[in-house]
Amino acid sequence: MNVHEFKKLIKKKSKYGNRKVAGYDSKKEKERADILKALQNAGRISGLKEQVRFELIPAQYAVIDGKKKCIEKQCSYIADFTYCDENGTFIVEDTKGFRTKDYIIKRKLMLQVHSIRIKEV
Repeated sequence: MNVHEFKKLIKKKSKYGNRKVAGYDSKKEKERADILKALQNAGRISGLKEQVRFELIPAQYAVIDGKKKCIEKQCSYIADFTYCDENGTFIVEDTKGFRTKDYIIKRKLMLQVHSIRIKEV
């Protein structure tokens, strides 16, 4: 048995106890996706997108030994869902079970950089 086969046999437990369901990171996220899809089908929201990336801090580059090299990767926030509500307001939504320190910082950066307040469900 090689390393790849061995890794497939071991199921990695989630840090916060959530389980992936039908391609979603949690049961809660899957249920919210189903609700949002139904709302879109009913015409109550529009433009529903999933896993939308927002750049918060661009990558940093420097010339080292005559070559341009990335010295710091970009920092991004990936929203669970984005859509427009009945009033045409753009909504960025995150299905939260637990607010990590990283998430709280990124939530604040979304407001600072993009003037977007994340809706937590």
